[in-house]
Amino acid sequence: MKCTKCSGKMAEKKDITNDGVEYTYFECKNCGEQIVNMKQLHEMAARYGEMKKYTAKLSKWGESIGLRIPKELAKEYGLEKDTEVSLIPEKKAIRIITTK
Repeated sequence: MKCTKCSGKMAEKKDITNDGVEYTYFECKNCGEQIVNMKQLHEMAARYGEMKKYTAKLSKWGESIGLRIPKELAKEYGLEKDTEVSLIPEKKAIRIITTK
């Protein structure tokens, strides 16, 4: 594989994200340009998907539906009773973002 920046030779390397997920990428031996191809990107996304899976059950709370967040996730993200969050609707998901 050739570098798109300088046409130098690219070498495949490995690294680990801050979350502990190992991934591969290409780095140019001449200029240091780094790229991730689609195959590498899909492999990394699959590893993230398997990294932590949690399930939760929705419950009826008055006229609303409540979601219990597992203790480990609440602790990791600093969520406590009365923490205010934003809910952002996406195509096939709902993103929860703290407003702190």
